[in-house]
Amino acid sequence: MGFWSWCICVAGMSVATFGPCASGQEARVSIEARDKARGSADRSLAAASAANIRVQSDLVLIPVTVTDSLNRFVTGLDKDHFKLYEDKVEQVITHFAAEDAPISVGLVFDCSGSMGDKLKKSREAVAQLLKTANPDDEFFLVEFNDRAEVVVGLTRRSEEIQNRLAFTQSKGRTALLDAIILSMNEMRKAHNPRKALVIISDGGDNSSRYTVSEVKNRVREADVQIYAIGILELFADRGRTPEEFAGPALLGEIGEQTGGRMFEVGNLNELPDIASKIGAALRNQYLLGYAPSLMRRDGKYHRVQLKLVKPKGWPSLRAYWRLGYYAPAQ
Repeated sequence: MGFWSWCICVAGMSVATFGPCASGQEARVSIEARDKARGSADRSLAAASAANIRVQSDLVLIPVTVTDSLNRFVTGLDKDHFKLYEDKVEQVITHFAAEDAPISVGLVFDCSGSMGDKLKKSREAVAQLLKTANPDDEFFLVEFNDRAEVVVGLTRRSEEIQNRLAFTQSKGRTALLDAIILSMNEMRKAHNPRKALVIISDGGDNSSRYTVSEVKNRVREADVQIYAIGILELFADRGRTPEEFAGPALLGEIGEQTGGRMFEVGNLNELPDIASKIGAALRNQYLLGYAPSLMRRDGKYHRVQLKLVKPKGWPSLRAYWRLGYYAPAQ
């Protein structure tokens, strides 16, 4: 049962800014507060800083999230700290921004029978994620068991999501793949350039019409980041189907493909904290843009690689980014 690139503290989640170190001294780590989106005055820049990979004219935009060894989000990097490659050819970065712009988020909520004792903490996780929202963010809610359904359409009123979840009951099987496809379709109605899905589920699919390969293809084509919270039961493997066993691996694969992540949770009490981390990830990104040196309007998939040039004296860093894009067909 159980997929969507900023210095701050969001709902208890720390973000690290590393300052340059003096000779012989260790790098300093500071935790600061960062303002939320600044409203309509910044919307034009926000639109330009859409945080999902896309091709606009001849410009490819790629969101990047950077963390340190303690899994804190890292800000303070400059353009020179990134190197981008398309199909193994280095590109010139012409656009660089770090902007907390409005985002459209699809919440994909597992309410199958096995989620019974997990619903309470799962609702709390959604509430924690919604606390990180900015006024111009919008949300929708897809619930799934035997079938997937959009139960709350796109709205800026986050309380509508929580009110609906208060009455959600667990029953039936798990149409996870159908829920992902339905959510991708619903996201086409989004008003914000940045888009993400957040999936909360406790396993793999056992009731969908769509196949794994169909979902993987849609994820590659879509302009959506995917984050997932996989609730793992250590002693629940007996009797599971191959599809259910494959669920966590699928969520991890499609999350990585889109520049998102899959978080595994073994203790239900960790759910709200993980949701806070996802909220922070959605608010703490760099946006890199480049015009491909060999721009080919061939409609084919082009792989993107990124390397970090770590500043001297900084701790080890890790980057997450979308792994490729489909070029325009003409």
